[in-house]
Amino acid sequence: MPLGLCVYMNSFGRLFRISIFGESHGECVGITIDGCPAGLSLSPEDLLPDLERRKGGKQKGTTPRQEEDFPIFKSGVFNGKTTGFPITILFENKNTRSEDYAKQRSIPRPGHADWVANQKFGGNEDYRGGGHFSARLTTGIVATGAIAKKLMSEVSFKALVIEVGGEKDIEKGLQKAIDAKDSVGGIIECKVNGLPVGLGEPYFDSLESVLSQILFAIPAVRGVEFGTGFAAARMFGSEHNDAIENMEGKTRSNHAGGVVGGITNGNELVFRLAVKPTSSTPKEQNSLNWDTGKAEDFSIKGRHDLCVALRAPVIVEAVTAIVLADFMLIEQKIKRIL
Repeated sequence: MPLGLCVYMNSFGRLFRISIFGESHGECVGITIDGCPAGLSLSPEDLLPDLERRKGGKQKGTTPRQEEDFPIFKSGVFNGKTTGFPITILFENKNTRSEDYAKQRSIPRPGHADWVANQKFGGNEDYRGGGHFSARLTTGIVATGAIAKKLMSEVSFKALVIEVGGEKDIEKGLQKAIDAKDSVGGIIECKVNGLPVGLGEPYFDSLESVLSQILFAIPAVRGVEFGTGFAAARMFGSEHNDAIENMEGKTRSNHAGGVVGGITNGNELVFRLAVKPTSSTPKEQNSLNWDTGKAEDFSIKGRHDLCVALRAPVIVEAVTAIVLADFMLIEQKIKRIL
């Protein structure tokens, strides 16, 4: 592949730009943030609340793997404030059990990236813990989201798991997975308030387009809908239309989810994500052993989430904040918030 086609594939954003690096069982994971304005007060402690929400082992159904996840600033912060130059943050990997993956190397996990990664990278991929396909890399994304939120102090973000395993009762959905000795998926809803009118750059950089791109980069996300979403296909136009009530653009309903024509309309931004069941399920399966070329029964060992959706709300908030901070900088609105 020509070098020019590879330059930006692990980076995202235009003015507020992130570059991600690391592997699940490597020395560390981390992120570099370019475009953060100078003068923002910033310390590791500012990032800890959201990083704590992302950790496993905090609730039933999440992986028992525990990492300290203390952010190590390597550049871009001096005397407690951002310098305007790229910020690099590292997170050390200390609690790894790579032998779990060496034992099951012969059978690529169905639904996981094991097979395609091996084919794409010619067997040179880091397969331990899923390598760079692991949700472990979202640690840096959550840290960046906390910084983006701080840049937009007047904007509020709230993502919640609203369904697990097809059940509105989260505990009931988790119990289904435990009883079946299997994994389950879930649905997350995110709401953002305090956004100005005018964020979004049609045609290809509409707010939904850019936000959806990074949402689908979150491991296990399989679907995204804004506002009424797919239910809109079963409504009349007069029913779906959001009547405008005043010159501030407040609407009587919010079927559009706060975005019209790819541009924010000042109302609450609302969207939902479908998260698939964890690929690494303890339930016995039958799939290919690439050493023998034959299918065989197997079960996956190691430490995994029964429902990855449980830890994803803070990741959803983070990527949303990253996108919105980028749009705010383009519209030159961050300066008024700082």
